[in-house]
Amino acid sequence: MIARMRALAAHLPPKDGVAVFNRVYLTVTETVDRAIDDGRFRDRAAAVTLDVRFAERYLTAVDAAACGLRPPACWGPLLQFRRHPGVRPLQFALAGINAHIGHDLALAVVDTCRTLGCEPDALEDEFDRVGDLLVSLEERIREELMPGPDLLQIADPLTHLLGSWSLERARDGAWAAARALWVLRELPSLAAEFAHRLDTSVGLVGRMLLTPLPDVSYLPEITGIVD
Repeated sequence: MIARMRALAAHLPPKDGVAVFNRVYLTVTETVDRAIDDGRFRDRAAAVTLDVRFAERYLTAVDAAACGLRPPACWGPLLQFRRHPGVRPLQFALAGINAHIGHDLALAVVDTCRTLGCEPDALEDEFDRVGDLLVSLEERIREELMPGPDLLQIADPLTHLLGSWSLERARDGAWAAARALWVLRELPSLAAEFAHRLDTSVGLVGRMLLTPLPDVSYLPEITGIVD
């Protein structure tokens, strides 16, 4: 899993949108794996299974696109706009996180429950610990990828676009979706419809996160506006 992400990092151009997200996700996965090895998860088997099922969703989407197949709708915007010059690295990173948390995490919880023969509530501790690690990394990701000094960030449209999205809210939504999908598992047609609508709605959010933006950092009057 980690080897596959490292191979992608070595193969993709650094400015490719998938490459930007892949670097972020590789850091997250390595952090989660260290936490598992350090005994920070109550149920190691559940944490490992959730970690693997979660990553498989992302890697499967990337492989589908590479083979010319249709990826899940949630990954469509990132794969479509991955080389757009008007989209900034932070947008690529958060669009990928949106797809992976908003859609893939919910399905990974269900996959894990089926693999281990347990209910979602049995995974809540592991889910919360993974979510806490993700939230702790979000601010660092924003700081590393947000361009320009603090004064420019206030006037930058990127600041306002990304201020409307929250990883913590996406995580809460993923848990609610996972529980709903588990309840619907004995009603396959309704479960499939729910999963499809989840996929498309997360994709819509991803498309908005990838709105091409002008670069305002070169405008000399910006500092005067915010003084």
